[in-house]
Amino acid sequence: MNRSLRSWCAVLLGYTLVLELMLVAAILYWPNFRDHLGAVKLLSKPLPVLGEIIDNVENIGVAAYVVGQHFFKGCNVLGAAAAGLIGAAAVAGEAQRGTLEIWLARPVTRLRLASERFLSGQSVIWLGTFLTTLTIPLLLSQVDESMRLDRLLLCATHQCLFLGALFSVTFLISCASSEPTRISMAVLFFLIFEFGIYLVKTVTHWSIYRLADIEVYHKVLVSGALDWSIAGPLLGVNVLGFWGGYALLQRRCP
Repeated sequence: MNRSLRSWCAVLLGYTLVLELMLVAAILYWPNFRDHLGAVKLLSKPLPVLGEIIDNVENIGVAAYVVGQHFFKGCNVLGAAAAGLIGAAAVAGEAQRGTLEIWLARPVTRLRLASERFLSGQSVIWLGTFLTTLTIPLLLSQVDESMRLDRLLLCATHQCLFLGALFSVTFLISCASSEPTRISMAVLFFLIFEFGIYLVKTVTHWSIYRLADIEVYHKVLVSGALDWSIAGPLLGVNVLGFWGGYALLQRRCP
C-alpha cells in the first residue's frame, strides 16, 4: 500500500469514526433531551436563532433532532473542517514538501493528476457521510424511534454537495498556492465566522450555513426530493471548483 493510499485510508477512518461517535452519543441522548426540552428552551432564549432550532425540534420531533445533530452540527462542523484541511493540502501540500516537481513530472496527464486529488478528497466526504448516515435507523431503534432511510440518504446527498462545494473552493485555491497551512487557517477562520453570523438573527441569512440547516433538511425529509434551488448551485460550485483548479494546475511549471 503506497503512502497516498495509506494517508487516504487514515483520513477516511478518522473522519468516519469521529462522526459516528458524535452520532451515537447524540441519538442515545435523545430521550433525556426530549424530557428536558423546556429547560433547554429557557437556556436558548438569549439567542433567537438557537431558539428557532429548539422550536423546530419541539414541533417536528426526533427527525429535526437527528438532522440537527448529525448533519447541521456533526457534518457542518467536523465535515466542513475536514473538507477545508483536505482541500488545502491537495496540491499546495506537495509544493510545501518539495515534491511538486516530481508529482507534475509523472508520465500522466495533468487532468488525471487533478482528478486523482479532487476525487480522493471528495470520496472521503461522501463515504464518511453516507456510512455514518446508514447507521441512523439502527441507532434510533435503540431509543424506540424511527426514520426513513431513503429520506436520510437524500439529506446525506445534500450534505455532501454542501461539503463538496467547500472542498472544491479550497482545492481551487490549493492549485495556485504553495502554503497549505495559510489556506487551512483562512478556511477555518472563515467557517468560524460564518457559523458565528448564523447565530445572529439580523445577519443569519448571509451565512453559508443557511444552505444546510435544519429547515433545509426538513424540506428534504417532507418532500422526498432534493431542493434543486440550493442543490443545483452547490453542484455547480463543485464542478467549477474542479475545472478551475485544473486550469490553474495546467499553468504550474514542474
